[in-house]
Amino acid sequence: MRIQNLKNVVLDTNVFVSALFSNQGASFKILNLLLNLAEKKVIINNVSVATILELEDVIFRQKNRDKYLYLNDNDLKLFIDDIVLISNKVKINYLWRPFLKDSGDDKIFETAFNGNAEYIITHNIKDFKNVKEKFGIDVITPKQYLKIIGDIK
Repeated sequence: MRIQNLKNVVLDTNVFVSALFSNQGASFKILNLLLNLAEKKVIINNVSVATILELEDVIFRQKNRDKYLYLNDNDLKLFIDDIVLISNKVKINYLWRPFLKDSGDDKIFETAFNGNAEYIITHNIKDFKNVKEKFGIDVITPKQYLKIIGDIK
């Protein structure tokens, strides 16, 4: 993987949540990649106020909290703070809502569009119907992204 070949991305909330659920999957690998790149002063992930608020809402939902009981509320707040620290902060200049069926997905899309991201990384590709065709932003899974950057075969 060559750092200069990495493109701007936006991670869907479900990728962050998956990384909290398991340290074995592609979502966790991507999170580690973002952390390692940030140590080298390379930032490829994009967030907005709307996506961080969405992340906070989803992470603290009881049904999700029950899946990572090893983390207390302070740990989760620090996790969110760290995501903000290792990401580009995108100001949303163009709102497209409603473009997608879910307003949470609209927030991810708007951040990708306004942040000039090449990829939206998600576990729910079908939720981002027509994003590639209308806006040129590829919507891929964490595993597909790791293949693209050469981290897995």
